[in-house]
Order: sequence, then structure tokens, then C-alpha cells
Amino acid sequence: MNDTPGWASPGSAPSDGQQPGTSGAQSPEQPSDRGGAGQPQPPSTWSKEQPPPGQWTAPHPQGPEQAPPPPPPGPGWGGRPPAGPVGPGGYGGPGGGWGGPGQGYGGPWGAGGNWGPPPAAKPGVIPLRPLGVGEILDGAVSTMRAHWRTVLGVSLAVAVFTEIFVILIQGFVLDDSASTQTLNDPSASAREVGRALGDVTLSTGAVSVIVLLGTVVATGLLTTVTSRAVLGRSVSTAEAWRDARPQMPRLFGLTFLLVLMGAALVAGGTLPGILIALSGSPRAGAPLAVLGGLGGGVAAVWILVRFSLASPALMLEKQGIGTSMKRSAKLVRGSWWRVFGIQALAQVIAIIIGWIVVIPFAILAGAFSDGGFSSLVNGTGSPGWTFLIVSGIGSVIARMLTFPVTAGVTVLLYIDQRIRREALDLDLARAAGVPGHGSDDRGTVPGS
Repeated sequence: MNDTPGWASPGSAPSDGQQPGTSGAQSPEQPSDRGGAGQPQPPSTWSKEQPPPGQWTAPHPQGPEQAPPPPPPGPGWGGRPPAGPVGPGGYGGPGGGWGGPGQGYGGPWGAGGNWGPPPAAKPGVIPLRPLGVGEILDGAVSTMRAHWRTVLGVSLAVAVFTEIFVILIQGFVLDDSASTQTLNDPSASAREVGRALGDVTLSTGAVSVIVLLGTVVATGLLTTVTSRAVLGRSVSTAEAWRDARPQMPRLFGLTFLLVLMGAALVAGGTLPGILIALSGSPRAGAPLAVLGGLGGGVAAVWILVRFSLASPALMLEKQGIGTSMKRSAKLVRGSWWRVFGIQALAQVIAIIIGWIVVIPFAILAGAFSDGGFSSLVNGTGSPGWTFLIVSGIGSVIARMLTFPVTAGVTVLLYIDQRIRREALDLDLARAAGVPGHGSDDRGTVPGS
């Protein structure tokens, strides 16, 4: 017999109008002569000493084929169910109960009896939860693979127009051959070297501005494409342009403002050393200029990373330049190193992809240029149109592949920071039509 607390007898209880130890006495209401005074009374079936209520078992003995009742399950949610009949609807049945597939202890939320949160919804290229570095990079690549017509179409169009302008300017306006020869001439005067450096700086700056303009356009269009890909929706090039066009002037202004801020910090750091060197102390001014330039560069990197999420904030939230910069500063606060690391990794990947594509085209272009590749290395020959066109084709292919990576990582990093700080995943799930995240579920926690 198992005296387990909480288990009761299926029969009557000893407290049905009688007290233990008085079962043999007659009650006042009971008639005194039951069948005559001389008739024998049946013996009592109750013992005078009874166990306390709630701690006794059934009075009938157990047969050899009957097993003792199982003990109650232990406390907590992680305990295994007691042994029981196996069959549909039982403890181990396939159609339900504790061991049923897809339910209870053996369900998909945990293995071995452990409960856990349900898997995050993934209507598009990323799961709607805080992302890791690999998931952000994979989301950018998945966007390019899933919507390759729009992504590569936008990148190719922007890269072609950008490179056409670069080739025309380099071919007709900016001829660096004379400047290169001057810089390689050891007998050139200081005035000639300064003029050559100015020409090279002007040429490099003009090309950089054109490339920057193309990058801004590609970033604006690809921001729209990536944001739709997160929801599992496709968008055409025309739709992306129609959505991004109202914000394009502000995006240009934001980009040039950030570039000017970075350049001003670097220039401000080097200016004291340059002034000291020009005043007649070049030995003291040169090291000071170098240290100041490094300090200004560090400050510029800090500023640019702090405002690196302003571009997607401006495009997706339809805000102004100042508001988007404040949004970026708020999202990056406390996560500067993480944002810096992911952005730097994306830039390194883009640079490696660009080198892999551009270097073979540059070697091929040098082989077909006037004087061969050696003349270009020595600075004795002119690039010519053949070199510009062949190398331009390599640049177009490189930008077509790198634009989606850099823009996609920035957008997904912005979404990830908003998920971590503002629970944007709930709004994205509702926008994507994920079951359980409708308008009537606003304010409820999934799984509660």
C-alpha cells in the first residue's frame, strides 16, 4: 500500500456521519431493537484506530496484475511525464498528450522537455529578431540573389552613367600625363611640383565627386529595394525610383554634409602643423601636421560612424537631414564599435571584390594602351582611350557588385538597431502579414 498524500479512496470516507472509534456504537436516531433484542449484531467493519484523513488508501488489496499508482509529477515545467499507456491521446500517443508530436514536452519549442521561445518569423531575407554579423551580410547577399533583376539593374545603370562621365572628364579635361612626368622628374622646381600636385588633386577630386554622386543614387534606390525585401516583397526599378525620388535632394545634401564634416576635421587637425612649417620651422611643423592629421582622421571616423545610419533613416522614415542625423546618433549610441566593425567589414569585402574585378581589366587595358603597360607604370606614356574604356568596363562590373553589398549592409544594420531598441520586428511582422501579428494583436507579446 502506498500512503501518498493527496490520493483518496474511491469508496466512502470514514467521516460520513461517524467518528473513528465510535463505529460500533449506536447513534441516538438509530432504533434500539433491530430485528429483536436477542438477534446477534453483525461485526463492525471499521477499525477503532484510523489514519488521518487524506493519508490512507483503498481498503481492497491489489492484485498481482495491478501496478501501484504512479507518483504525481515533480514541480516545474521541465519534468518528464510519468509512464503511462502508449496510444492515441495517451501520454506517449502520437495524437496528443504530453508526448504527442508538435505538442507539449516533445513539441518543436524544445527538445528533451525544455520549453523555449518560438522561432522568429522570416517573411523575407532576414528573420525578424536581433541579427548577427553573418545574418546581416547574408541578408545583403540574399537580397541581391532574390531580387537580382532590380538590384543588378539599378547598380548597372548607375555604374554605367557614372563611368561614362568619369571617362569623358579624364579623356577631354583631366590629362594627368604631364603632371605625372613632372612629379617623376627629380630636377623639377618646387613651383612645378606644386602645380602638378594641384592638377592631380583636382583630377582625383572631380572623379571622386562623380563617383560619390553615383553612390548616393544607388544607395537611395537600393535602400527601398532592401526594405521591401525584408518584408518578402519585390519592387521594380521604376517603383524604387518613384519611392526614392522625393528624398533624393535631401540625401545628396546629407552625403555632402558628412563629407565636408570629415574633411574639415582632418584639415583642422593638420592646419596648425602646416602653419608652423610655413612660419620657418619645418622640423617642428611636419610631425605636428602628421599627428594632427591622424587625430582629425580619428575624429572624422567617429563622426561618420555616428551618422552612418542617417541615410536609411532619411529614406525610410521620410525625415529631414537634421532629424535623420539625430535618429542615427540615437541608434548608434552604445553600439558604436559594433556598427563600426560591421560597416568596416562590409567596406573591406567591397574593396576586395573591386580589386578582384578591376586588376585583371587594368592589366588588359595597359597591354593594349600606347607604349604598353610598362610605359604607364613608368609614367612615360599616355593612357589613351583604349585604356580608359577597358578599365572603365572593369570599374562598371566592380561597382555593380559592390553597390548592393554596402547599401544592403547599411539598411539591414539600421533595421537591426531599431529591432534591438524599438521592437521594430513587431511592426515588420504586422506589415508582412505574419499570422498572429494583425492589427488586433497590437500591444500583445507573442507567446504570452
